[in-house]
Amino acid sequence: MPMDATLVLEAALLSTPQPLTVAALRTLFDGALDSADIEQRLQHLQAQWQGRGVELVRVASGWRFQTRPEVRDHLDRLHPDKPPRYSRAVLETLAIIAYRQPVTRGDIEDIRGVTVGSQIIKQLEDRGWIEEIGYRETVGRPALLATTRQFLDDLGLRSLADLPLLDPQGDPAEQEALLAALQQAGDASEQTAPATAAAFTPDLFAEDGMALKTPAP
Repeated sequence: MPMDATLVLEAALLSTPQPLTVAALRTLFDGALDSADIEQRLQHLQAQWQGRGVELVRVASGWRFQTRPEVRDHLDRLHPDKPPRYSRAVLETLAIIAYRQPVTRGDIEDIRGVTVGSQIIKQLEDRGWIEEIGYRETVGRPALLATTRQFLDDLGLRSLADLPLLDPQGDPAEQEALLAALQQAGDASEQTAPATAAAFTPDLFAEDGMALKTPAP
């Protein structure tokens, strides 16, 4: 009796820590299923896992299973040793790059109002969350920084369009929600395998969105 293709997809996704693309999943069936069929089965599988402690989601690099955000507090008890926390300067720099990309270090300094140390940029690069994508054609040709696909994967996002909307006139408290969410996502991705990483969703932000504080003109 032929194996149910949906069960094969489920097993592959549950046993693989990294997200899998539809093209990669097609290889499980030696081309017998096309991309549309795979997508349909994934959506059906996604519906089957609704309301459970683990959910099937689509992120930038493909499909993966991950734990639901609401169970995170309980799972944290399995990992009492917290990884090193990111400093506020690192989180603010990451937030600015995510929302204003591509940006130069000078752009970041103009927004934060303080010098951005090389170690901050290096920490984000080493984490795989930002990269240089080119240079601005101006004096000194400063490097342009942008977030990576790994950033989206670790935060449980499919694309930058999934970031909560930015309100330029928002309350500073909303910025605190963003920094807390970024820290939480960083903790989860370092403590656990990507397959069980907690999702980064707009629910982690204030209901009205979040705002970066920018200097007055």
